[in-house]
Amino acid sequence: MRATSFGRTALALCATVFFLTACSGMQPGTPVRPVTINLVAINDLHGHLEATSKSFTGVGDASPRKIKAGGIDTIGGALNAWRAEDPQLLLVGAGDLIGASPALSSIWADEPTVAALNQLQLRVSSVGNHEFDQGTAELLRDQQGGCHSNRPDKACHFGPTFSGAGFSYLAANVISNASGQPLLPPYRIEQVRGLKIGFIGGVVRETEKMVSADGIASVHFTDEADAINRWVPELKAQGVSAIVVLIHQGGETSEPFDKSNCQQLRGPIVDIVKRLDPAIRLVISAHTHNGYTCQVDGRTVTQGDSFGHMLTRITLTVDPGVADLAGKITAINARNVLMDPQRFTADPALASFLQQLQERSNVILAQPIARIAVPHVDKQINDAGESPLGDLIADSQLAAARKLGARIALINHKSLRENLESGAGGSNYAQVAATTPYGNTLVLMNLSGSQILALLEQQSWLEEDRPGGRIMLQVSHGFSYRWDARQPLGQRVVRGSVKLDGVALEPQKQYRVSVNSFIAQGGDGFSLLTQGSERIDTGINDLDALSQYLIASERDGHPAGGVQAAGRILRLH
Repeated sequence: MRATSFGRTALALCATVFFLTACSGMQPGTPVRPVTINLVAINDLHGHLEATSKSFTGVGDASPRKIKAGGIDTIGGALNAWRAEDPQLLLVGAGDLIGASPALSSIWADEPTVAALNQLQLRVSSVGNHEFDQGTAELLRDQQGGCHSNRPDKACHFGPTFSGAGFSYLAANVISNASGQPLLPPYRIEQVRGLKIGFIGGVVRETEKMVSADGIASVHFTDEADAINRWVPELKAQGVSAIVVLIHQGGETSEPFDKSNCQQLRGPIVDIVKRLDPAIRLVISAHTHNGYTCQVDGRTVTQGDSFGHMLTRITLTVDPGVADLAGKITAINARNVLMDPQRFTADPALASFLQQLQERSNVILAQPIARIAVPHVDKQINDAGESPLGDLIADSQLAAARKLGARIALINHKSLRENLESGAGGSNYAQVAATTPYGNTLVLMNLSGSQILALLEQQSWLEEDRPGGRIMLQVSHGFSYRWDARQPLGQRVVRGSVKLDGVALEPQKQYRVSVNSFIAQGGDGFSLLTQGSERIDTGINDLDALSQYLIASERDGHPAGGVQAAGRILRLH
């Protein structure tokens, strides 16, 4: 009877506010009723501080509608409106906030974008693969500040000093080779309305194949789900009421960007989500530049397109009285909202910041470099795997490296970021820089004819060849070959068709080849390039090679560029 009476008494006491906190293990002062937590997520900004046009298909749209969306001032305006409703709203990110950026940001080493994100009061973000474009040392500078950079011509020219990110970069699966511990914090805890919310960050494991190996030689990348799950017990021990994953990996769906609880998500993120600890109910994803708010195994998975075109608004309803962490989140509402300048009043401070940045940058960016032969040169590869811009840039790199002995130039088509556009006075610095924003240098090496053949076979000829889709090499003038889509992988190049200046390559003969520093280290799966002999990093920047080629072509009376690919690569069947 005593035990029963005691149990009843304790239960009654636990129903009161005072004893509820004691009996549930909650900290004193923790709310006892369901609490609303508002998050806003941004991903894949890529330094796009200005609005850009894109077609979007939302729920209720009979056809895609093209609007100009984004811009750091519009994003600031949207956040102002939402913070007026909830001052404790948290802005979080999922990586690639910088890197592969337009010239407006990249000519200043992306410092303006970091400064703008600080003004937006971003709290925390996972890293993305592009945060590693300039290597781990530069990433740490982006986080911590300072002027010691591998880009001295750009760093700390936007201002006399650089204070770094006011937000925390997270990376649970980026491990220091020296310490065996994460290079950056794996998680961060934010406190909202008396509750602790844990954020764990991760980045696509294949980052090591996407950036130059030299820059990331001090770290290695581990499985995303395993790395994230490792930190869940520690967060539980610290009394968090919810765990949110910020991960730079994603998927795709053909469903409208603003459809609630979409069900057709596919891609690498799906497997990762299925392997996460049950305590994790919300995954904010990135990388694939797709807009969705989907359900995967009872979890909410979101992504907000790219370039600041949209933000993801997320509301968590958390019941502190539930003991099991997996059950504390009783509801998740997520929706993607277009950053339409017609809808949101621009933030005055950020509008002024952007105007001043444009005025300073235009002194450099608006200067015409050279005229091209057509209004724009297209980067889109054709059915054979060749593009007009690929031809042009391969030719520019061959011209830059020819004096050092190069006879062939090869580039991965994914290194071409934007079409080459032309203004009234010709292509200016901003337009040229937009095509090749990665800062690669040209690397020379010797490859035998048989090695070049094997290299071509490492391409992803068709969409179904690998998860990342087609990855084709663009080739310089004088180099040509044919391939047969009916043949299996590894046997698609037509033997005897690989020619240089009309002469078939000799298997044992050595050829001097120029490639960019990214694929020279095996990037995009071109591992054979790591076998090249007599390697020299010329230090010639790919952007400089293109600029000089355009200038020389116009000077010689034959402006570069064409509407169609030159037919250097031919597809059979």
